[in-house]
Amino acid sequence: MTSTTEPTEPLSVEQLSATTLLRFATAGSVDDGKSTLVGRLLHDSKSILTDQLEAVERVSAGRGQDTPDLALLTDGLRAEREQGITIDVAYRYFATARRRFILADTPGHVQYTRNMVTGASTADLAVVLVDARNGVIEQTRRHAAVAALLRVPHVVLAVNKMDLVAYEETVFAAIAEEFTAYASELGVPEITAIPISALAGDNVVEPSANMDWYGGPTVLEHLETVPVSHDLAHCHARLPVQYVIRPQTAEHPDYRGYAGQIAAGTFHVGESVTVLPSGRTSKVAGIDLLGTPVDVAWTPQSVTLLLEDDVDISRGDLLVPSKDAPPTTQDVEATVCHVADEPLTVGHRVLLKHGTRTVKAIVKDIPSRLTLDDLSLHPHPGRLVANDIGRVKIRTAEPLPLDAYADSRRTGAFILIDPADGTTLTAGMVGESFAAPQPVAADADDDGWDF
Repeated sequence: MTSTTEPTEPLSVEQLSATTLLRFATAGSVDDGKSTLVGRLLHDSKSILTDQLEAVERVSAGRGQDTPDLALLTDGLRAEREQGITIDVAYRYFATARRRFILADTPGHVQYTRNMVTGASTADLAVVLVDARNGVIEQTRRHAAVAALLRVPHVVLAVNKMDLVAYEETVFAAIAEEFTAYASELGVPEITAIPISALAGDNVVEPSANMDWYGGPTVLEHLETVPVSHDLAHCHARLPVQYVIRPQTAEHPDYRGYAGQIAAGTFHVGESVTVLPSGRTSKVAGIDLLGTPVDVAWTPQSVTLLLEDDVDISRGDLLVPSKDAPPTTQDVEATVCHVADEPLTVGHRVLLKHGTRTVKAIVKDIPSRLTLDDLSLHPHPGRLVANDIGRVKIRTAEPLPLDAYADSRRTGAFILIDPADGTTLTAGMVGESFAAPQPVAADADDDGWDF
């Protein structure tokens, strides 16, 4: 398979390893042009292959279209192509000489808000599209609020279809001002507005000749240059234990290692560590990385820690530096997005999965549901239905070591699971959201799983 444009020298493994990685998600209302933007980005950055483009051209011609519909590069489900909308999250991987990218093209319809939560939960940047003819609408505000709740550090406002408003600067300026004011109120730390036409390619990869009044970066230029810090050395060091390695062979008769992927921070040989939730302490005697001993390891490396003492540790435990151990608690207060069709109700018995640990839990209270249109709070709704965002209070059967989501998006997150069939019910973020709920009185304990 060959490139769609003039062949360029492929990046070597060493070059790719030297580039940074940016995870970003696209969002916006239905028909704002998200999939077209992604297709244009992939096409103009030479990140698609000839046979892929030929397949898109055949489908487009079969529909009577004169030019390839680049949205088909991401809308892979049959229902998506038939309806012309995005339903599921479409992930794409591509690279330029300056950076590697993992892109999540998320649905725009309110019915699939939960899919946006999935796509943006690990994103460093969110691209929110707005149709220049419609301006900031309800779904635009909803996506900005979700990005703020998920602590996405960078937001790009892409004002699309500028060709349909004669590339008027005043139209772009008004939309950018309104969106920036709203997103800033939510606490989004950085907002960049870019006028584009995804269909025509204006300001996507190449600068537009139709908008000489705009002097900022193109979408790709901003994606390549936005500062993204993956240096988590100063974050709270956390290692969720996935597996205890005991070979018990003649070569390694006494080997006992605790394997897992470092969720955040850095571990050093010789430092004191605490095992949570038990609270037992020891020191790091060694670190094995891909079978090789090292003195230091950091996120997101998968390693095996060896301790000086024989401590009772199993899957689900959390290894942390003793000087920086999070508190353990059985009472969890969090902001959640409900993703299942079955409602989440007060008294609901669930499984709470945090890192590699899963415990029984009960939903003790739902203090509020967030109305994303105006950020108002509906007190004590009693239940959350699919796509609802609200505050919950949960009591767990066992203590959990929890960080605030504002401090760590990895160890401050959890999911609620239906114990009957394993369905994921809810995605949770420990601590306060950007809109704190009203205080509520404690309710009486429920029967059943009463912890």
